[in-house]
Amino acid sequence: MSNEPIALSTALASFDALWSPRIVTRVNDYDVRIAKVEGEHLWHVHDDTDEFFLVLDGELTISLREPAGERTVTLPKGAVFTVPRGTEHKPSAPTGAAILVFEPTGTPTVGDRHEEIPDHVDVTTGHALTS
Repeated sequence: MSNEPIALSTALASFDALWSPRIVTRVNDYDVRIAKVEGEHLWHVHDDTDEFFLVLDGELTISLREPAGERTVTLPKGAVFTVPRGTEHKPSAPTGAAILVFEPTGTPTVGDRHEEIPDHVDVTTGHALTS
């Protein structure tokens, strides 16, 4: 990790892969990850952790399967939302977005339980940010 300030716009410009987060820094035992997203991700669940989203650019929608039923939240640029642990969810960005995600180091991008993973999804716990 860098001990210098990181410009998120520069970090985002350093890669093109979709749904493949880059770790920009760590806070205690948490990764701060950025990702470019477009289209649909997959339904998945993080059994033991909440998942925090901040939309840096574009618009993100997150479909949620909750005890009261299914609903979708829309996050415009600058909005934040936390998916509670154990909640099945599916992020999507029909026209593309850039997001920041805050979650425990080592958390898989597809959660603990998930649908079949499409070929375009890079199943990792985040890549190191490179220049």
